[in-house]
Amino acid sequence: MNDHDSAERWPEERFRLLRRQADPEIDAVVADYLEKRPEEGGPLELLKAVVAELATAKQEARAPAGEPPAAGIFKAIDFAKELPDWGDDRELLARGQAVFADYGLYQSAALFFACLPMAYAEVSSAKVLAGVSNLATHSLTRRVAETGQMLVDVMGLNATNSLAPGGPGHTTAIGLRILHSFVRALVKERYADQWDTEKFGPPVNQELLLATLFDFSVVTWEALETMGVTLTDEQRAAHLYTWSVFGNLMGVEACRDGPLTLDDVQPISERLGRLCEPSDEGRRLMARLLTETEEFMHLGWRKLPRSLVHWMFRDAPHGTDRVPELLGVPKPAWWCTALFATGRGVHRRAWLAGPVDSVVRWLVRRVGRHIVVAMIDRNSSGEAAFRIPDELARAWRIKQSKPAVKTREIRRTVRQTLRSPAQGLKGLRT
Repeated sequence: MNDHDSAERWPEERFRLLRRQADPEIDAVVADYLEKRPEEGGPLELLKAVVAELATAKQEARAPAGEPPAAGIFKAIDFAKELPDWGDDRELLARGQAVFADYGLYQSAALFFACLPMAYAEVSSAKVLAGVSNLATHSLTRRVAETGQMLVDVMGLNATNSLAPGGPGHTTAIGLRILHSFVRALVKERYADQWDTEKFGPPVNQELLLATLFDFSVVTWEALETMGVTLTDEQRAAHLYTWSVFGNLMGVEACRDGPLTLDDVQPISERLGRLCEPSDEGRRLMARLLTETEEFMHLGWRKLPRSLVHWMFRDAPHGTDRVPELLGVPKPAWWCTALFATGRGVHRRAWLAGPVDSVVRWLVRRVGRHIVVAMIDRNSSGEAAFRIPDELARAWRIKQSKPAVKTREIRRTVRQTLRSPAQGLKGLRT
């Protein structure tokens, strides 16, 4: 398929149709469920139940038996979808998952400093994410942990059957599809007069789902390249194929009849870049994310997260270079600006490029590891448990023993104690 054919496949009208379309198949199932079980509560109560049931179901799906989850809502809705005919290429799935296995710490950094900011810059996405965090979980940290767990369950288990019925990737996809439907029902029940359907379409519409799929694939590739990791076309195609299979299970219309390909990347990216706008919800989500991630950093590194957001989107294509400004991201640390400027400049002198790039990649890996460790320590138990497989923990040199966790807790306490006076003085000056 050439560029002209690809552009014809993605005319402006197709995007308008996607924006107006939700997921009628699962919405009909959920509407029937709500009607037949009024004693279980309305959309909000069931949305909270889905969040809890999804965590339980994924724990069951990680069990060696590999049976479909027995969690209540999953069983009652009985929506176990098989893989599409085109989605069972085990070799291609394995190669797509290998991208995460090989570059997982970089992708962890990409999730926080590229993928999530892109989602926050899309207004309807920010409104939904802020609303769900406030109503259903009362915690952005928990929502972010759930997103990280999704990434691990789909791509990080080094097992292509994770996307087969009963596997954690499959359970995640079906659970998200159900959850999105309850979100639409909740908005209709509580905020119908406040939601601008003409402008935004229905909540979690097909255009937004496609954008989310691109955040975890194409936006990730661009972030990796900024970090000095360039994937081959074969790696990108396999990675996009794996996410397309997940998208099909999750009800993404663009993945209904076949996988997305590299030919689709340019026309879709051009359109999705135009969705970025400022919003109060997006700025609030971004500010909270930076507050959380900056607490994870070593002393002297507190401003590194905001600096990485600026770095990720510098010279980004399709107008997405505006994302830090749209989200009100504070100015980067001076030393980060100097380091990244040096990294860009030394490529005129090949003999300097290697050492500087190595420093930048080391820094990003350290940040990625800090974030994963913090997610594990804060969310290793409870309904929103965040866990990574032992093989990933060993590969990323993350210790999960009780003494290691206790040591990290002491370090966090010391950092918070030392930073508190500085924050207080800053508040007095302002």
